Amino acid sequence: MPRGGANRKPTAARQRYFELVRQGLKGAAAARQVGVSTSCGSKWFIEAGSMIIPDASVAPRFLTQDDRIAIADGLRAGKAPAAIAAVIGKSTSTVYREIGRGGKEDGSYDPWWAHNQALLRRQRPKTEKIREHAPLRSVVRDKLDKGWSPQQISRYLRRQYPDEPRMHACPETIYRGLFAGLLGRRQGRLRTGGTRRRRQRRGVPSPNKIKNMTLIHSRPGLCTQSDNQPQPEHATATPSRVRAIIWIRSPPACTSRTCTAASCGSRTSNSRAYTHQSAPRAGRTTTGSITRYENQVRASDFV
Repeated sequence: MPRGGANRKPTAARQRYFELVRQGLKGAAAARQVGVSTSCGSKWFIEAGSMIIPDASVAPRFLTQDDRIAIADGLRAGKAPAAIAAVIGKSTSTVYREIGRGGKEDGSYDPWWAHNQALLRRQRPKTEKIREHAPLRSVVRDKLDKGWSPQQISRYLRRQYPDEPRMHACPETIYRGLFAGLLGRRQGRLRTGGTRRRRQRRGVPSPNKIKNMTLIHSRPGLCTQSDNQPQPEHATATPSRVRAIIWIRSPPACTSRTCTAASCGSRTSNSRAYTHQSAPRAGRTTTGSITRYENQVRASDFV
């Protein structure tokens, strides 16, 4: 076969080759059916990681083998990740993460190798990262003893060990390791004092405490006046001085036309004065000033 002949075959031939191998055919038989040599099929198999993992159907949110093939074709055509995401119907961030996580050390992206790695990561059950890696467990335990939160520890590991993926751990991994007993005693290890993991409700909105509550944007407006009608004073202007009014009970006013305030016992003038007496500014009101007003009210004759 000419040099580079394995890469000159269309992608459909390579896709058919791996479908036949997953069905149980030998590599030589699968190569003959797609019209390539045995060495070409072997090269494809090695580039894919020298492994064939059963590919079961998964949720639509996961990338499929066809999606990864479309990503590889788009990269070879020089398309931007946003354009590739629009073709396969995924978000741009998903394509960016797939290119970074599914790429090889030399920077190339092989869709079959990337898909096999994704299937390996998806296999369950698998050993906890903190359990199988003692150096990571030691660092996390030391930071917990110093009062660090799992979020702080996760960011610290990323900055301190940028080129060591085995030393990286997300906050959820640290929480699970702690509550599983892999990091020593649970009591007092978290700043919140928690010893039990709360149930995670990702993507599920928390219910309202008030049943059948009408949201504020669905409630009718407080003012039903039209635009051409005058608005109330409190809605158009804000007073520059905020004062508090003390309202008290006053005796009935005298109805005589001949009496005066000095001769009548109704204390009409004092009643008016105390009824509309205003307190100091709200921002400067103190307990002493309020007490003085209370004393003045109690000392009046008509209370």
